[in-house]
Order: sequence, then structure tokens, then C-alpha cells
Amino acid sequence: MTQKKNQINARQSKQIAGALALASCGLFATSGHATELSKKADDWKVDAALMYYGEQDRVQAVEAIGTAQKAFGDDSVLDLKLVVDSLTGASASGAVVQSTSQTFTRPSGNGQYSVAAGDTPLDDTFHDTRVQGSVNWAQALNPDWKVNAGVYGSKEFDYMSMGLNASIERGFNKDNTTLFLGTAYSFDVVDPVGGRPVDLSSMAVRDNFASEEAYRTAFDATRQSGSDNKQTADVMLGITQVLSQRWLLQANYGLSSVNGYLTDPYKVLSVVDNNGITQDLLYESRPDARLKHSFYVMTKGALDAGVVDFSYRYNTDDWDLTSHTLETHYRYYFTGNFYGQLHLRYYQQTAANFYQPFLMADTPLPEFASADYRIGDMSAYTIGIKFGHRLSGGHEMSYRLEYYQQDPKNNGTTIPGELQNFDLFPTQKAITAQFSYSF
Repeated sequence: MTQKKNQINARQSKQIAGALALASCGLFATSGHATELSKKADDWKVDAALMYYGEQDRVQAVEAIGTAQKAFGDDSVLDLKLVVDSLTGASASGAVVQSTSQTFTRPSGNGQYSVAAGDTPLDDTFHDTRVQGSVNWAQALNPDWKVNAGVYGSKEFDYMSMGLNASIERGFNKDNTTLFLGTAYSFDVVDPVGGRPVDLSSMAVRDNFASEEAYRTAFDATRQSGSDNKQTADVMLGITQVLSQRWLLQANYGLSSVNGYLTDPYKVLSVVDNNGITQDLLYESRPDARLKHSFYVMTKGALDAGVVDFSYRYNTDDWDLTSHTLETHYRYYFTGNFYGQLHLRYYQQTAANFYQPFLMADTPLPEFASADYRIGDMSAYTIGIKFGHRLSGGHEMSYRLEYYQQDPKNNGTTIPGELQNFDLFPTQKAITAQFSYSF
């Protein structure tokens, strides 16, 4: 593998994969879908999709997804999924733009790259391939009780994740009311290129040393040996209520506890003076624990010639990062075999309590700090369209195109000196295109 400074994006690749399929609710697979599938013939149902995700001047991703589902009688369903994605391009390091060129060390310590004056620091050598697989089994115990259990694994060059999930559903009131309880556990191993940086240690740049030996000694002093790990435990409680023949309401609460190595080993912060000129570059530092809460409500209705849904999600955590998401889909059936769908989504979040776009040289170092714009103040929106049509033999094809725009914002930090001349919070734009085929 090449120098993957933005293997960052062990984590970012997960977020990009998530951006490619926002309709998913998360780790938990309910058996509602399984129940519907079980009503069909005892045969395999296969779905294949190819998606492209491209950020303006940054990360490009191509993802292939395959799912296979088989019903066994009226009460059991096996669900298999395989995902392969490849990411290339550039990603922001966290350093601020300067009026002169800047030089950065690659994560491996072998080599460096330069960024021109006035440009946002990006490393365009980012490259990674991820393979993920999952197996889920859904079982109806009786007309009222349903269970689901699954395992999954994901591997990329410097990141591996393994997990288990299980859920149970109970129907009441002639199945007009359904209660849901789900849980999941994952264990991730982080093994960054070049080793894990020492938190808030200074980046060693080869040009600042008289010899290769002196540089290598300084670089090694910023590294911790061996890999590290993190564990995530999730619990979700939910209820689905049929309101009428055409409308239903779903609500859930999720609790997620994450512990272990949560720092991004490829992100840095600029240390600037009162004139806004960079004096040092430090590797970021994040807390080793995070407790997250989520609240979600969705209503869905059948119209005369289509289906519409509206949802709201609220997330908060002990990093003080709070977000709100509003989303709607409207599907209109032009004929019995052809439909179009509109997708709108708005997202807004406040910054984590240790987010700082840069550090000041005349102030003491904090315990935790990150300039990663993904945990800063921002808003974002998505506009998408999708078309699908049924073919003979029960086959189906669909096409989706979406535009995404993310607008990072200043969290109230005073901008010193020459940094006022630059856009430190540039807008990010991306396009997602997807082709799917089911048979």
C-alpha cells in the first residue's frame, strides 16, 4: 500500500459508505423485512448495486454491494451481504491554509508532500480498499414474537472491525403495535500506517533536520508501538404503531457507548501566532470514551399513487456534539411498474467541546484538541432523485442520483492575522450515483 495519510479515513471510509446509503437506520436489522420476504416463494432474492461517490477535488469512492436473501417456509429468513469499496483522492489534514507553501510528513515517515500557498492542506495520495461481509438470520417464533441475530466483519489496510447484533420484536393489538429491542457489540483494531502518533506531539519534517538519522530519531519519538482497539456497545428500543389503514408511526431511542482508541491518527492541528502564521503542527488528541444518545421518529403513509415518509433524528453525546436531521422521501408510481422518488435531507450539528480549528502559540496546550471539521459546527443538505421499474420475471432496476453539500462553520473562534484572508471553513460538495438490479 502507498502512503495513506488519509487512511484517516479508516473512519472516513465508513462515513462515506454511510453517505452512500443514508436510508439505513444503523446496526440493527429488524425482522419486519424478513417477515415480508417470508411471504414470497422459498427462493433466493438477489440485489446488486454499484455506487459512485465523489467530493469536489477530494475523495472519490466506488462501492459494489451484493445482498442475497432466502426465505425458509413462512417464518425464517437468511440475509447475506457483501460490500467492496475503493477510495482514492485527497482529504483535509486539519492544518490551516497559509500565505506561503507548507511541507508535511507522510504518516509512514517515508517522504513528505507540499501544499501551495493559499491552498487548503490536502494529501492526494489517499487510497484504500475495504471489504465487509455480514450474515443475519431472522426467525418468527410465533405470530407475536420474532428474533434476529447476525455477525459482520470489515477489513481495510489499517483497520479491522468485527461485531455481533441481535434483536427481538413483540407484536400487540393484532400486530398494530410492535415493540423492538436490539443490541450490538463491535470490536475494532486500529493499526495506523507508521504507528500511532503520540497525542499532541509535534510533526517531524525532514527539511528541518540536518541528517536523515536525526530526522528518523525525531519521527520515532512521536510514535507509539503496536496497534490499539476500541469497543462499541449499542442498545436500541423502538415502537411501531399503525395509525390507520394508510399511516404508521415509528419511534426509537438508542444508547451507544464507545471506549478505546478514538483519536484519528492522521489528523493534525496548526499552532499559529497572533499574526496567523503557523509555528508548529501537532497530532490531534481525543478522549478515549464517548457516550451517545439518539432519538428518532418517523411517519410513513400510503397515498393514492405513491408513498411518503417524514423523519426527525436528534443525537447528542458527552462530547457536547449535538445534531438534528430532517428527512423525507416521496415515491410516486407513474404506472404499476415504474416509479420516481424524491429525497430531501437537512442536517445541522454543533461542535464537539474539544474542537478547535487551530491552536494559539501563546496559550497552554489543552488535554484534547482536534481540527477535524467533521466534528465541528456545520450544516448540510441532500437533494436526490431515484427512478425504478419492474421487469419481466420479477426483476427490477433502479437509478439514483444525489447532490450533497456540507457547510462547515466557525464555532466562535477569533481568527488572527492573515488567516482572516482565507476561507478556513470551505464548503464541501459531493455527487452520489447508484445503479441497482434485483432478481
